[in-house]
Amino acid sequence: MTTKMLQPWARGAWEMTRRQHGVVTRGQLLGLGMPATTIRARLEVGRLHRLWPGVYAVGRPEVGRLGQLMAATLACGPGARLSHRSGAELWHIAPKAAGWIDVSMPSSSLHRLVGIRHHRRADFGVTRFVNGIPVADPITVLIDLAAELPTEEVEDAVNEADRRDLIRTHRLRPALDKELSRPGTGRLKAVLDAQTFSRAANALERRFLAIVRNAGLPAPDSQRRLGPHRVDFFWPDRGLVVETDSLRHHRTAAEQSVDLGRDQAHARTGLRTLRFSHAQVFHRPDHVRAVLTDTFRHL
Repeated sequence: MTTKMLQPWARGAWEMTRRQHGVVTRGQLLGLGMPATTIRARLEVGRLHRLWPGVYAVGRPEVGRLGQLMAATLACGPGARLSHRSGAELWHIAPKAAGWIDVSMPSSSLHRLVGIRHHRRADFGVTRFVNGIPVADPITVLIDLAAELPTEEVEDAVNEADRRDLIRTHRLRPALDKELSRPGTGRLKAVLDAQTFSRAANALERRFLAIVRNAGLPAPDSQRRLGPHRVDFFWPDRGLVVETDSLRHHRTAAEQSVDLGRDQAHARTGLRTLRFSHAQVFHRPDHVRAVLTDTFRHL
């Protein structure tokens, strides 16, 4: 019985493919020692599949979303990185954007590829890596978003970045004064400076704040950290915590158990916690307002 010997480049090629979410470049394969004739033969028999010039999916033509994002940066050459909506998607501070993938490149790059929205920059700043994929840092991505998204979506992205500990909202505004002026910088400053800006992370929390205003109650601190926990709303002078339970979270028994543990931890420090469901905030605002008003009267 004979054992098939692996080519000397095979192990390195598979390891690189795994690290890069199922994609690899022609240059990388040649660098590992794979002959050009072997690359051509694998393309012909369907073991490599062309995604962009010189960028291949390995094994099958479909790759996951991370593979698509990685392939786009590889196709644009050295120094390329995700930015704008695609960068926000990778950082999980904005939902996946349908359509082309946003890639920023040094201004000297000449790439122009179908399926990729190119952004050229003379001053490139710091490149970070998420899941091994090069991406602009969170502050740069927020500036990118401010240049093209509606105000509400920019606010959502800022708050999500804060919730994920990628930035600190109260430090973001001073940090922008140190950034070089480019499209989006002034707009992001204006969003943060606006009286309407709050650290409410989503539409549910913004709707709750509207109920608070309509009830004539003082504005709470939003997204405040109390010990190891971050709470939706906090009135420190009343010792009152309010959590708004979204449809996306708080559904499973495990999530509910975590919520109970948080509420009990707050109670041990003398705080009172109220919870309102998504349905109550959106469909029973009078009930929410009455509960808040009565609670304030008794505290």
